[in-house]
Amino acid sequence: MKKYLSLAAALALFAGLLAFSAQAAEGARQAMAVCAATLIPSLLPFFVLANMLSSLGLPELLGGLFGGAMERLLGVSPAGAQAFFLGISGGYPLGATVVAGLRRDGRVDRDEAERLLAFCNDSGPAFILGAAGGVFRSPRAGLLLYVCHVLAAATVGLLFRRKAERSSTAAAPAPMAQPLSQALPAAVSRAVGSTLAVCGYVVLFGALTALAEPLLPPSPLPRALLRGVFELGGGIASMAGLAPEPGMLAAAAFLLGWGGLSVHCQTLGAVADTDISCARHLAGRALCGVIAACYTYVGALALF
Repeated sequence: MKKYLSLAAALALFAGLLAFSAQAAEGARQAMAVCAATLIPSLLPFFVLANMLSSLGLPELLGGLFGGAMERLLGVSPAGAQAFFLGISGGYPLGATVVAGLRRDGRVDRDEAERLLAFCNDSGPAFILGAAGGVFRSPRAGLLLYVCHVLAAATVGLLFRRKAERSSTAAAPAPMAQPLSQALPAAVSRAVGSTLAVCGYVVLFGALTALAEPLLPPSPLPRALLRGVFELGGGIASMAGLAPEPGMLAAAAFLLGWGGLSVHCQTLGAVADTDISCARHLAGRALCGVIAACYTYVGALALF
């Protein structure tokens, strides 16, 4: 039955694309513009550096510097610290990509990988400060959104925290660090593939969201929220020109924390060849959105 429901949904979307091809094409063009102007410049360099640093031995370095503090605070292993720091600095779906890599290498067990996925797959500073701050024409608003986003991610980590237990089986040994001459070309190849996959999801959801445009309410805020639930970039872009009032900023913070169904699909792709379940990722993103909205509303009342 589930198979037939999925097939019916796909056929309905295909029929919609055929019936409203002009609207879908315009939505895809706008999504491609977002990819070219924001996503590729902000994600590709971070993807390259994240893959390269991982190959050069960053997990071991972070484990030595922050492993003890992260274990006491969030109940994660030293290797898991890498996912948090790269997730809050690189943006969607870099955190998921890092967690999946750690799981493939046997650096974390399945339970820890799923807990990491709940709070380490976050929006990055390039998008929040550049895109989100830009639509409100306020660098201060962008900084507030980013700080509250990071605090919300850490709060979700505390909520999902479990007391670290020693596994009965030894963890897999850390992979040997590669020389730079090998790490850089491999990192670029993987980063280009990951970036193209992200842009593919954004363009697809941009086209699909365009089909629903006639059904969206005319009011700017509900329209932006509904678009952002499906695709983050389109939802944030719909807030262009709105005043950085507490309610508007809280709505933007929720969208940034939730990430949109497009991000959830990207995450599914990142962990597809692992045994990681995305159930806690879904719960973590919803919690992050709500908590970030609360933090941002209080912060905006004090700043604006």
